[in-house]
Amino acid sequence: MATEPKVARLASDTTQNVAAAANEAAQQSKAALETGATQARRMMEESMTQATKLAEGIFKSAQEAMDFGRGNVEALTQATQTYVAGTQDLSRQTFALFQSLSDQAMENARAFATVRSVKDAAELQANFARQTLERVMGETAKLQEAGFRLAEQAGAPLAQRMTLVMERATKPLNV
Repeated sequence: MATEPKVARLASDTTQNVAAAANEAAQQSKAALETGATQARRMMEESMTQATKLAEGIFKSAQEAMDFGRGNVEALTQATQTYVAGTQDLSRQTFALFQSLSDQAMENARAFATVRSVKDAAELQANFARQTLERVMGETAKLQEAGFRLAEQAGAPLAQRMTLVMERATKPLNV
């Protein structure tokens, strides 16, 4: 029976060795799990940071695009208002010219009623034609100049926006 204490001791040693190995394996598993969880958390935080930065960049770009579009609409509105106001002014000037030419023609017709000879009628008609032509040429030049100024003024907001578009087109996108 001397072998029984050896077997019991051997069994006890084996049990202790197995328990120690199991304990060591459990500690290693726990450490590996904690390390994995820490790495996963860090990777998740980095991914969230990158996603947040990307989303902020996208929202910023979208806001800039909306602001830019709003600026384009405002420029178009300003150009249209300038054009309409200028066209109304040109129309008033043109109407005033035609009104004064009509008045001048009526005065000439009254003058024809008092004419006593063909020579006087020819002189009156020649003077009327010359005065009308000079006046029309002078007023047409003024209207033409006003039309060019109107085109420049109405086109200025659109030209400024076009310059801005070209500047933006040459810049790289920041996303």
